[in-house]
Amino acid sequence: MIQNQPLLITGTDTEVGKTVLTSAIAAYWQKHRPQQRLGIFKPIQTGEGDRELYHALFPTGQSLEEITPLHFQTPVAPPVAAEIEGRAIDLGLAWQQFQALQQQRDWVLVEALGGLGSPVTWELTVADLARDWGLPAVLVVPVKLGAISQAVANVALARQSGVSLRGIVLNCIRPTTDEEIANLAPAEAIEALTQTRVLGYLPHFDDATDLDRLIAAASHLDLEYLF
Repeated sequence: MIQNQPLLITGTDTEVGKTVLTSAIAAYWQKHRPQQRLGIFKPIQTGEGDRELYHALFPTGQSLEEITPLHFQTPVAPPVAAEIEGRAIDLGLAWQQFQALQQQRDWVLVEALGGLGSPVTWELTVADLARDWGLPAVLVVPVKLGAISQAVANVALARQSGVSLRGIVLNCIRPTTDEEIANLAPAEAIEALTQTRVLGYLPHFDDATDLDRLIAAASHLDLEYLF
């Protein structure tokens, strides 16, 4: 089996479009590379949402526990959720399941929790996990006022932490005109300030389960930098 290097989908914060980008890339992969087995992995989830969406939307043959081995009911940061629920965060278990998934699949998409600086434990952030697991990443930045500074700060964090960034994807978290996109998140300015390639924009999705639209959105990204 020829495996591509796994890819981490991370972001500047929560609710910035990591799930939409993960879904778009997964939908595109399954349409254009149907003979190659895709795995989707989210090491930790608090509350309900992402793993349930992936389980329903993509026929990967994975159980909810295989998509997300560490699940907490309380929708807060993982170390807070673990304290509330009286449980430990067993990253060793997550790592073992991730390694097993890599052996079974041609490519694995990994969705991070929260933002690049979000805590996984009280000692480790998402950036630390990406470094320790050797995961190249793509950074999702929401198109809004402050997008430029968020991109600059998170690229700096990635470099400080030793994370290899494949690029940035700008996501329209609300209906946005071309003029607003150009003013709020100009790609050329972000590339110049971060020295990181902008791979494109994702449109706003009212329905993030529309596979045809997800595939179309992914086809407008520079995916050759991700596969």
